[in-house]
Amino acid sequence: MIIWLSFAVLATATTAALLHALSSSRARPVRDNSNATRVYRDQLLELDSELTAGRIMQGEYELAKAETARRLFKAADDNTPGGEPPSRINAAVRLSIVAFLPLLSIGMYVALGRPELPSMPLQKRLDNPDRDLAVLVRKSEMHLARYPEDGRGWDVIAPVYLRLNRADDAEKAYRNAIRQLGLNAGRLRGMAEALMAESNGKITEETRQTLERSLSIEPNNPRTRFYIALGMEQAGKMADARAAFEAIVKDSPADAPWLPLVNQHIAMNGGAPAGPDVNPGAGAAAPGNPTQQDVTAAETMNAGDRQQMIRGMVESLDAKLSEDPNNFEGWMRLVRSYAVLNDKDRAAGALKRGLAAFPPPGEQGRQLLALARELGIAPEGATQ
Repeated sequence: MIIWLSFAVLATATTAALLHALSSSRARPVRDNSNATRVYRDQLLELDSELTAGRIMQGEYELAKAETARRLFKAADDNTPGGEPPSRINAAVRLSIVAFLPLLSIGMYVALGRPELPSMPLQKRLDNPDRDLAVLVRKSEMHLARYPEDGRGWDVIAPVYLRLNRADDAEKAYRNAIRQLGLNAGRLRGMAEALMAESNGKITEETRQTLERSLSIEPNNPRTRFYIALGMEQAGKMADARAAFEAIVKDSPADAPWLPLVNQHIAMNGGAPAGPDVNPGAGAAAPGNPTQQDVTAAETMNAGDRQQMIRGMVESLDAKLSEDPNNFEGWMRLVRSYAVLNDKDRAAGALKRGLAAFPPPGEQGRQLLALARELGIAPEGATQ
């Protein structure tokens, strides 16, 4: 209702301004210039006489004749009646403005605007800030284009780029922030995450070196330690990776939220999961997790056989989830397992099936999408 009242006030003010401008103009009376016309004609005859008598030169005669003729034609035009009186024209224009301006304004709004769109309360705008975020990012980019040496600006926008999946821009922003503000653990870790996103979750040599520099500044950060252990896992160094993951569990609080994830990687690398997420008294392991017999057998295998055993466990989990898709933890484990095995196609397929069971609007669907972003998996056909 407020917007329509605003439109009415604006239309009334605009109409009044236009009508005032028209009403303040006055029609000029038509003057009788017949006497002036006779005077100019007499001047032309006089010029002819002056030339004949030799009192003026030919050039002076032509110039004076041209000026006199111009005045004559102007006087004749002013004296010519014709056309509708100006007052009648103004009346027609005023009527058109009053009648059509409001209708035209409303018609354009109905055609181009969104009158059916409900107003959005503040809390909903805060819960869904994507449009506002895009505006803020654009303003920040314009600011940094003018002031590229603003290290604080690069430091602020870098994690926003990473959140928006703009890995290239995030890497450049982190590099600018490090160049202008210096090294710290957070900037180095953020740049490493940007490099990981660019390489689809792969821990490259540059990424590993960046993570180790971050770890040298903040030695006990579990997130940095996890990425370094993940790099060992991807390089096929299963024993080193298992030891690194087990060290994270040992140094973590008993209720640390990252322990279930770390234990999954311990199991994938042939170790026995530990921590509060493990129930030693359970009769059967969770789908896809190794039993104690599996762990014992894995210790005697070579690297190739152990990898084949892990793949068999993952495929077994995949089959169980096909029969019973209502297992959220199972889908999280399956997507991550395929990613660890460097099988991105199957990881994307598992993600799609998991999102079919747990759609993105829900909390579990959002967790699946967050996992996909972490692993560099494109959610085929899914929206974030």
